[in-house]
Amino acid sequence: MNPLLQKLQSYPFEKLRLLFQGIEPRAGFTPISFGIGEPKHPTPALIRDAVIDSLDGMASYPATLGSAPLREAIAKWVMTRYGLPSINPATEVLPVSGSREALFALAQTVVDSRGASHAAASGEPPIVLCPNPFYQIYEGAALLAGAEPYFVNSDPSRNFACDYSTVPEAIWARTQLLYVCSPGNPTGAVLTLDNWRELFALSDKHGFVIASDECYSEIYFDEANPPLGGLEAAHKLNRGFERLVMLSSLSKRSNVPGMRSGFVAGDAAILKSFLLYRTYHGAALSTVFQKASVVAWQDETHVRDNRAKYLRKFETVTPMLAEVLDVRLPDAAFYLWANVAKTGLTDTEFAARLYADYNVTVLPGSFLARTAHGTNPGEGFVRIALVAGVEECVEGARRIVEFCRTLSPVTASVSP
Repeated sequence: MNPLLQKLQSYPFEKLRLLFQGIEPRAGFTPISFGIGEPKHPTPALIRDAVIDSLDGMASYPATLGSAPLREAIAKWVMTRYGLPSINPATEVLPVSGSREALFALAQTVVDSRGASHAAASGEPPIVLCPNPFYQIYEGAALLAGAEPYFVNSDPSRNFACDYSTVPEAIWARTQLLYVCSPGNPTGAVLTLDNWRELFALSDKHGFVIASDECYSEIYFDEANPPLGGLEAAHKLNRGFERLVMLSSLSKRSNVPGMRSGFVAGDAAILKSFLLYRTYHGAALSTVFQKASVVAWQDETHVRDNRAKYLRKFETVTPMLAEVLDVRLPDAAFYLWANVAKTGLTDTEFAARLYADYNVTVLPGSFLARTAHGTNPGEGFVRIALVAGVEECVEGARRIVEFCRTLSPVTASVSP
């Protein structure tokens, strides 16, 4: 067996299952889950119809490179969404089987596990830098590529942005890959142009690749101000896509997580090597879903309707929860990152007791982070995924408010 597998930690939802083991929720409450970030809005009819109309494609093996119409549809969407003058669909776009699969596989392509490129003279393993809290795929991808993950803690005083100036020069010298997530999971924070300027300067100096995870880019609250993307930032700063790739997906944008349809775009040299890896990896997107994805990327009406549903939920639920928790509207994405310190409970205690007393599931923030530099930046927070319908989200929020008011004089004294 691959000994590197022993370095992998349990996934957050397995930790949650163990946390809830033996707990029987109080009778009288139907279950409400804010735990998993799985979209629950209905899949748009035009995409369902496109899948049905494309079923004859099941008789053919899919091309790893993806069809020309799909690459062209993605390229057009990227140019329109991010204001880019051009992007080459043949060399700078690659369809993938969801961003999760591609985030993992990209590290296997980029990282030189021999440490020959940027490792210290001592022969220490290469570094993959990750935000903290983070999407656990980053860590697993780093470990199984033979690299060492290095975590940069998010800072609430910086709107949960990472302070990359705290990273020692010796760490940068060994860094081969930097994962960023914008809008962020779990905080919803969006990188600014100044953030990107700093990251590009570091990449230029140290030669590492930036992988920008943008799977939440289309869930935001101001139609006039969509989140800034990595390729867009590069264009605004008058640079090319060297050492930069962005990853996106239809899962959140179009409510089709079961299609596992996404793409990687950016540096043509990286994508050429990534295509070679994927040819052997065997993760080509189904021909059926390639055809349906063309339809999805070409339509924005269903995406605007989807955003409107999330906006309604956030505008209703956030003020309710703000009465008892330290929480505010995020920059984007569909999570609330709530500080539960005023309840007097830890994040795991809060999640366990809320589940036991009101049958509402939230995810402890400490499960989404690692202890780094003396602290776990997820401790004291819970992630609340507002993925269900409006009525269910409001009922879940009502139960959380009622639960919090039973806990301490501080919250119990808050006016209704």
